Amino acid sequence: MTGPVSSTAAVVHEPEERYDGPATVLADGHRIDVAVRLRGHFEPIDGRFHWWGRIDRSEVLDDAVRSGATVSLQTPHATAEARLSDVDPWGRFRIAGTGRPPF
Repeated sequence: MTGPVSSTAAVVHEPEERYDGPATVLADGHRIDVAVRLRGHFEPIDGRFHWWGRIDRSEVLDDAVRSGATVSLQTPHATAEARLSDVDPWGRFRIAGTGRPPF
């Protein structure tokens, strides 16, 4: 028989597997508000959480950064370092990171 669960028990939150919403790209002294669609999963082979996604088209972001740039991505939940890569035909940067995600 188990007893009641204590309301003081520590709650551990695992990273979610997706986030769609507002974010801020922090790069070279710029703070650029954007919208993102991010996904991720824990990779048992290397023991790390891998996350990736697309940043909605932003002319301000286009003017401030280039493919290959390392940036910080901030959401209402957290901030994480990431790397920008290719721009798709619709003008959206791909972004990816490992470790604790910003969602």
